[in-house]
Amino acid sequence: MSIYIRSSACISPQNTFGNVDFLAEVVEYNGTRLKAIEPDYKEFVDPKLIRRMSHIIKMGVAAAMQCLKNGETEMPGAIITGTAYGCLEDTVTFLTRIIEQDEELLPPTAFIQSTHNTVAAQIALMLKCHQYNNTFVHKGISFESALLDATMLLNENEADNILVGGADEMTDTSFTILSRLGLYKRWPVSNLNLYATKTRGTMGGEGAAFFLLTDKTSDSNVAELTAIRTIYKPESLEDIERRVIDFLAENDLTIDDIDLVITGKSGDTAHDDIYEQLNQSLFKGNNLGNYKHLCGEYPTSSAFALWLASNIIKTGIVPDAVVERHTKAGAPKRILTYNHYQKIYHSLMLVSAI
Repeated sequence: MSIYIRSSACISPQNTFGNVDFLAEVVEYNGTRLKAIEPDYKEFVDPKLIRRMSHIIKMGVAAAMQCLKNGETEMPGAIITGTAYGCLEDTVTFLTRIIEQDEELLPPTAFIQSTHNTVAAQIALMLKCHQYNNTFVHKGISFESALLDATMLLNENEADNILVGGADEMTDTSFTILSRLGLYKRWPVSNLNLYATKTRGTMGGEGAAFFLLTDKTSDSNVAELTAIRTIYKPESLEDIERRVIDFLAENDLTIDDIDLVITGKSGDTAHDDIYEQLNQSLFKGNNLGNYKHLCGEYPTSSAFALWLASNIIKTGIVPDAVVERHTKAGAPKRILTYNHYQKIYHSLMLVSAI
């Protein structure tokens, strides 16, 4: 069964939300952290509700509502989200108040909204949607797990027009902790020069991207989501290559049929060696692109990669800021995204023109 992306919406550290040109002007950051460019949330949420919503809830709700609007759909058949960190801001607020107020007279709002499924629940409450609602918290493959769940629902004819999203936020507290663990650069760098730094660590990021999936053909569909695959702790580079080849073969393709490969290269020398080796071996004849210098590193950044791939298919344009190597001419018809998070959680997504 063919599965199509009817519409998408993305809030990220770039100008990706609303009626804007596709990555026409790339925003440069100098530091070790990329913050999402937030829209005017009053367009999507009652102002009285906004003040009780944390950063990730506002991003997720706005991206979901814009996605439904773009897909001309009022009520989704299911709502599925993926997040690794969940509502960090509310969690930190609640834990801080426990200490400050000596475990007494704690306001419940921060606790109620600290759970990982708050974004999906809030979207359902606002839409009055009583359909299937699920959230996956699978670390570096949380978003891919949500996509796989949606494809199963479509294949089983359990739902249509499924709203699927991935979202994670960066707070000052989480940034400090993850920096101490060595995930981010120790010194400020430009995101546009990220891959030339050749040092340990990357740039922290955040964002929310939502997609409306359907199995119905339509002239308004953006692209086809041909296949998804997750890989947990591959044994070696050769094992990764074999799995990529098998993944393509299951879809009657070879690597030569891929017009563009988008990788999750992050500028971290400890983790980019896999991409560098694949780019010189299996992907050596392909056009190459990267995306994490635009959105930063976070566990569900692959949602940004899917948004990027689907819009490249839709527009036929590969933004200059994405290109690492250009060997083939023409608008891409098949795009393969390959990403890994901390060398543990690997994923492949194949997006095709309709």
